[in-house]
Amino acid sequence: MNYIYEMPAEFLAECEHKGSVERFEYVTSTYDEENAVLHKGAWVYVPYGYDPAKKYNILYLMHGGGVTEDWWFKMFPETVTILDNMIEKKICEPCIIVTPCLYHSAEDVHTRDESRTENFRKELRKDIIPGIEKKYSTYAEGNVCEENLVKTRAHRAFAGLSLGSMTTYRAAFYNNFDLFAWYGPFSGCCGPFGDHEKEAERICQTLEEGKKNGLELSYMFCCNGDKDIAYAEHKDVMEKVFAKTDMLIPGENYDFYLIPGGVHDMKAWQLDLYHALQIFFVEK
Repeated sequence: MNYIYEMPAEFLAECEHKGSVERFEYVTSTYDEENAVLHKGAWVYVPYGYDPAKKYNILYLMHGGGVTEDWWFKMFPETVTILDNMIEKKICEPCIIVTPCLYHSAEDVHTRDESRTENFRKELRKDIIPGIEKKYSTYAEGNVCEENLVKTRAHRAFAGLSLGSMTTYRAAFYNNFDLFAWYGPFSGCCGPFGDHEKEAERICQTLEEGKKNGLELSYMFCCNGDKDIAYAEHKDVMEKVFAKTDMLIPGENYDFYLIPGGVHDMKAWQLDLYHALQIFFVEK
């Protein structure tokens, strides 16, 4: 794939065939330590021409710190326009994209507790994926028992920006590798105070255990800008991974998309998403 570093104007112009963004409400009680039932919601991008009789690949897409599920589609509606154009121009196949919220409530949005990034694994597995894939037509075909969700992991991806990038590693990759085959960490791995050696070891361990259990990585598409505040730690962690394992092969199941002059902003993250959707779900 030929990488670009500026979103073409044509992808920011309204197109004829537009998808829709729908609200999905659900209840989660997976946070046992809080002994609470939480009422939450996510936004779901449904591509133009959605047909319940067809099967669609699905991407779960996480926001960053201090914001909510509104980030990708509501706060930045041009993201929807980019998706519409990509599908209309056949840059990628039509897919369903879900933007859940990491936080528990409006007040919780202000927490600095990064344990949310790992604890989200429970809600993701027990509430969000089964709820969404029961309602929408994915390769799970409405059968959301754990065995079938594992069986259909090749049609499921997880990506996120900044704190959502940490969530991609911790909630999806480390803890739900059996449910996802495609990953897009955009801007970071463990944050400025993380243990780089520990993160590299966890990545290697996840890959090794996955292979042992017959679960291959389809692709890890890391992204960052060389002026991004999260670039140095992300680069260092992934370099440490390469020193420890040969299971990541550039161009086959791994790449690190680097935006020259790119910073920690939505312009970069939309470019990350644009490229990720050209890699995810593509058979080698």
